[in-house]
Amino acid sequence: MSFPGPPDPSRVQQLLLPVWRAWVDLVYPPLCCVCKVPVEEGWFCEGCADALPLVEAPYCMVCGEVYEGALTNEFRCANCSGRRLEFEFAVAACHAEGVMRELIHKFKYERRLQLRGALAHLMLRTLAEPRLAREDLAEWLLVPVPLHHSREVDREYNQSWELCERLSRLTGIPAAKALLRTRETDSQAGLHREERLKNLRGAFAVRQPRRWQAPVNLQGRRILLVDDVFTTGATASECARVLRREGGAEKVVVITTTRG
Repeated sequence: MSFPGPPDPSRVQQLLLPVWRAWVDLVYPPLCCVCKVPVEEGWFCEGCADALPLVEAPYCMVCGEVYEGALTNEFRCANCSGRRLEFEFAVAACHAEGVMRELIHKFKYERRLQLRGALAHLMLRTLAEPRLAREDLAEWLLVPVPLHHSREVDREYNQSWELCERLSRLTGIPAAKALLRTRETDSQAGLHREERLKNLRGAFAVRQPRRWQAPVNLQGRRILLVDDVFTTGATASECARVLRREGGAEKVVVITTTRG
């Protein structure tokens, strides 16, 4: 993987961070974020780490759908064949099942913001995907899939931005809220492919900065589009279409915590 990594701590931080961490660990001992047993380091105990449903090859080179079988060649799944997708490819860290489904639900709907660190660390696996590992990701830009304003107010945060921001801290890759959701959409569940695309068309736009904000230059940029879950790819494709056609981005790759 090629990215800058977190910034080096200052001399003061080098002196104070060990003391601060020792105090925090004393007051709030580190626990596995799944089963709550004590852990010495990391986010998961050994048993829960072994139970994580990690995405492993072989998988579709476009949407990341895992193929249960022995394949040695790259392949494109039947769902992507003959389908126009505006992103280059999508890759996820884990399957949306078992403990991961539970963690995503708690993070997304139960305001368990403390889980963003664990989920962002898992997302580092997506950056090891061979096509991304060859890139200088310091030149890329992390962009979250936006929520409509009313939904973000109700939820109190956008889970995709929380992951995006934490991933930026871990990697040093810059992040920006470059997209805006212009209207609320109906639930995608139960809709056919064409209905999903129609439901999303016109729902996103490039975010225009406020007078006191610096504009985000998307022209010619390579984008890592960040979301918590990838299902059919309709939302990601529409976001990528706006980033490329309205913002002038060169390439969009989708990275998510889970694959539904």
